[in-house]
Parts: sequence; structure tokens; C-alpha cells
Amino acid sequence: MFDRSKSFVSRLMLLLTLLVLLAACGSAPASTGDTTGTTAGSASPGGSSPAVAADDPVTLSYLVDDSQTARDTADALVSAYTALHPNVTINVETRPQGTEGDNLVKTRLATGEMSDVFTYNSGSLLQALQPTNTLVDLTNEPFIANIVDSFLPTVSQNNQVFGVPTGTAQGGGILYNRKVYEELGLSVPKTWAEFEANNDKIKAAGKTPVLATYGDTWTSQLFVLADYHNVQQAMPTFAQDYTANKIKLAATPEAMKGFAYLQEGNQKGWYQQDYATMKFEQGLKLLADGDAVHFPMLSGTVATIAANSPDKVNDIGFFGIPGTDAAKHGATIWMPGGTYIPKTSQNIEAAKQFLGFIASKAGADAITAKIPPQGPYLIKETKLPDDALPAVKELAAYIDAGNATPALEFFSPVKGPNLEQLCVAVGSGQMAPADAAANYDEDVAKQAKQLGLPGW
Repeated sequence: MFDRSKSFVSRLMLLLTLLVLLAACGSAPASTGDTTGTTAGSASPGGSSPAVAADDPVTLSYLVDDSQTARDTADALVSAYTALHPNVTINVETRPQGTEGDNLVKTRLATGEMSDVFTYNSGSLLQALQPTNTLVDLTNEPFIANIVDSFLPTVSQNNQVFGVPTGTAQGGGILYNRKVYEELGLSVPKTWAEFEANNDKIKAAGKTPVLATYGDTWTSQLFVLADYHNVQQAMPTFAQDYTANKIKLAATPEAMKGFAYLQEGNQKGWYQQDYATMKFEQGLKLLADGDAVHFPMLSGTVATIAANSPDKVNDIGFFGIPGTDAAKHGATIWMPGGTYIPKTSQNIEAAKQFLGFIASKAGADAITAKIPPQGPYLIKETKLPDDALPAVKELAAYIDAGNATPALEFFSPVKGPNLEQLCVAVGSGQMAPADAAANYDEDVAKQAKQLGLPGW
């Protein structure tokens, strides 16, 4: 497994790298569609497949989640790549998001029925797939040199690299309707008290202060996960201590605040009436239309707004989860997911060539042509366009100012699979924050033991 026991100082290198992502970085030339991947007949670490000649017909299957952003990203990459390589056909498949999708990926890997190429999380959830045993090692592929170094540990295990970044880094925090903020004379809150005051004014104006879309349970987690910047500001060694089982969530008030925020939203009537059944994209439409004003969410979801409400996407902004100290206000950052090749693929060489395209400036440019960037790419020699969306620019301001912290899952492999269900229970008023935290401690203990982490 990738060594996550390094000193705290070295962990900060991940953030320092993020601070310069908005500038063109690196000097290695990016691969083009004609030079990506390995040459025909090269070795296939972790698996084997027939050598692929340049003009041999080949069909790849490509599994992504069913979000609009993931589908659009896949379509952009496939269209651009197959235009350069007309002998290649790539069939895109979709899977559910959240726990259901996680279980499907694990099942298909275990049964040998995984697609030739698939996109999945980087960070802690990838470790649960046991990539050393299930995925093709890409460490020595030439296209790995195109990737910003800070990303590689998030797709590595036992010093082997298994994936390439797909899409952009993004922030976790609050998407907000800038137009409504202007109409009501509101300012971006830097403390939780200021956020509460804004919500009071929004509710008085007859609008929904905070969206909850528990019809898609994964969306319930952002108040907890996106608060990590504030947790680390209060407890700089939290990630190491948590990974080593020296502290528990239920016994750490600083780390429990996200659960308390979920409860507060329910008790104060911040959520819309049908929060228990509303779907994610329905919620985004309410936000875009200005009927709801805040949505705890990843900044990358503005791409879905751009697709579904293109005339209103510029009304949407982003700010980090407010904490207790305005001077330390910042945002939590998520690395992009990765694209991987299972060892069971019968088309490993062709799959590597496609991953090489994804890990190139040409691949990033193909995505940008289809989807407004959600944040900085982790491919060298790429940068945000001048017409980036307001939410992306506001996220970039946090990164530029040094007020950003990678999410806990990029510091620690300790992450339980049932967080979304616990968040729904708290946000629905069915469970107290302390009980949810205690249940989550039990959840992560099982995961840590499965991963064989010391101290558990």
C-alpha cells in the first residue's frame, strides 16, 4: 500500500502542489493522440493481451458512473480519441453512484466481468479495490510522466501506479446562487454564525436556504466531508492520529461538527419540503432557478448545471464550509477520480493507449471543449481558460491564497462505506450526531481491519 505514515510536513506537499496547479506546470511535453500509451507488443504488467497493430480493429468497453458530468467526460474523450484512431470502437457503460455503484465495481472485479477500462475514485476507496491484485500496473508507462506528481499517490499501492486523472480537481463546500445573494444584499460567510444569519434572511424571503437531495443518498455527505479544512485547521495531526486509531470521531468535537450541521438544517427548517426524496439534478435546478440558495456539494457539479441550465450557470458561485475563525476560512479540495484497467481485460494494450490519451493535454482539451472546467487539471501543460465559470474562479481564489486543504481521504485510507446512510439519518432527524459518529467509528474500524492497517 502507498505509505501514508509519512510526516505531516510531507503531507503538506500535496497542498503546496495544488497551489500552483492553476499555472501551466511541468516541462515534459504532453502526449498527443498519436503517441499515447505503449507501443504494440510491449509488456503488460499484471496481465497480458495480444499486441495491437495501429490499424487492427479493436473494441473497448468503458464503465463510468451515471452522473451527467461523467457521461459528458466519457463522451468527449471517446469522440476525440476515436477520431484520431478510427480502428478503435469504445462502448460506454454506466453504473450507479454511491454505495450501490461501489458494490457493483467490487463485484465485477471479483467475478472477472469488469469493463476493459473504468473510471472510479482515487484515494481511500481505491485502496479497498486491492489494486495490486486487481488492476494493471501503469508505473512504467511513458504517459505517467504527463501527470502532476501530487496526484500519483492517490492512485498508488505498494509503490505501483494504477490510474490516470480523469477530469479536474474540485472543491467541496457550498454552491450558492450569486444572483439571490445580490438581491438580498448578502455577503459570502466566513464563519458558521454568518452562514446561519444568511439562512435566516433567505428563509424570510420565502426561499429554501439549504438544499438536501436525499433521493440520491451520496449527496448527503458534504457537510461532513467538506468540513475537513476546518478540522485540520483546528487539529493539524488529525489525519495521522485518526489513521493510527489514536482518536475516535465520536470523541472529537472538532470532527463531529459536520453531523451537527446536518441536524441544525433539519431542526431550523433550512431544507425544502421534499428533501427526503428529491434527486440530485432536481436540486441543482432549484439552485439554478434561485428557488434554493445553498447546496452543500462538490464544485464540479456546476458542469451539470451548465448542461441542464446553461443560461443560469454564471449565477452559481462557490464558498468553503464556514468554520469558527474567519481568519482561517478556506475550502476542502478533492482530487479527480482515476481511470483504470482491470487485469482481466482482454485488450490491455489498446486500453493503455486510451489511458495515455486521457493523461495528455489533448485529452484535457477534449474535455474542456465539451464541459466547462470544474477546477485545475492534473495534467502538465494544461490551465484554466479565461472564461472559466464563476464557481471555478472562486474555488481557484482559495487555492491561490493558500486557503485550501485536500480532503481527509487523500491523507488517510480510513473511510467507512456507510457514511451517506448515517448522514441521511441525521439530516432527516432520525439519529443524533453523537450516535452517527459512534456508528461511523465502528464502520471505519471494519474497513481499517480489512485493509490491514496497523493499530486496528
